[in-house]
Amino acid sequence: MKQNEKEIVNSNVEVNLNMKENGISSNNPSDVKLTAQEIEESHNIKVLSPGKMVLKRFFRSKLSIVGLIGLAFVFLFSFLGPVFSPYGEVESIGATRVVQTIFSYTVTDEITGEDYVLYEVREAIVTNKTAPTWKNWLGTDSYGYDVLTRLMYGGRISLVLSFIVVFAELIIGMLLGSLAGFFGKWVDQLIMRIVDIFNCIPTLPILLISASLLDSWNIPSDKRIYYLMLILTVFGWTSTARLVRGQILTLREQEFMVAAEATGMSAGKRIFKHLLPNVMPQLIVSVTLGLGSVILYESTLSFLNLGVPFPYAAWGSMIGMASPSSGSGREILQYFPNLWIPAGILIMIAVLSFNFVGDGLRDAFDPKAKR
Repeated sequence: MKQNEKEIVNSNVEVNLNMKENGISSNNPSDVKLTAQEIEESHNIKVLSPGKMVLKRFFRSKLSIVGLIGLAFVFLFSFLGPVFSPYGEVESIGATRVVQTIFSYTVTDEITGEDYVLYEVREAIVTNKTAPTWKNWLGTDSYGYDVLTRLMYGGRISLVLSFIVVFAELIIGMLLGSLAGFFGKWVDQLIMRIVDIFNCIPTLPILLISASLLDSWNIPSDKRIYYLMLILTVFGWTSTARLVRGQILTLREQEFMVAAEATGMSAGKRIFKHLLPNVMPQLIVSVTLGLGSVILYESTLSFLNLGVPFPYAAWGSMIGMASPSSGSGREILQYFPNLWIPAGILIMIAVLSFNFVGDGLRDAFDPKAKR
């Protein structure tokens, strides 16, 4: 920040002081605007709104910019990439490779009685797990599908699922948390005890059990993702509710809330018009950080073949191809890194980018974080 440049929040106190120094009456609202312009021109002072100050602090962080670049790459790759791909998500592209198999035989000479080892080399043409080429930048998988195209569609699944789940968690957490914090007493006790019960349940084992139940109920493959969203939402709203409750407990005793109550404003208007807007900065940070966690949960379930089912692509299921428990997992893990390493890199980029952006927003919304 330049030495001759200062950040000023355009509050009534500062404007009145500036007007008093310049001898301007406050009866005319246009004088306030004129005074701010005169101050900027004559004293070389920059007047910034709270929103501009938040953006300036956010873009001052290099990690925040790196996070935005990473998110832009992941979104463009996942949603715009398939438009330019000549292959489909479940389209076998017909690429081939030659596989050589060596067989050995032990033969005994009838005359001399000596043993000889004979080797036979057999060649076969297969259409799966081909090497990367100019037409297929990451080769093909065990089913002859283009790996790069499947990565794009897998990103769509992970990102859309995470956004829907986090948005649903936000709605439920805001409603229940605001009710608990505003009304208190038995309402607060009831909601918080429900939150405690959900927090005592181990999330990952419940997700594994729920996914196994979906298998036993023969849920169609195209419907399982909706059940997965519902399960993740049910066990993920509690942290948002606790955050909203804590913030509202602090805000409801402030002077502006006492004034709103004195005017006869209803409880609903006080919650949605005054309290929740003041909690939104913290909620935005929480939502941004929660997106990475949902992607990791989905990837974990898909890795265990309990998430997005085949033939639909998901980053976790693509990594799961290299699991030693699967039939050809050891072979893929050792000889075909192009089938699972790119998916792991994309998961890492997405999660780190969301975390970087969340950290940047947290520092930007904090008025004490002026560095």
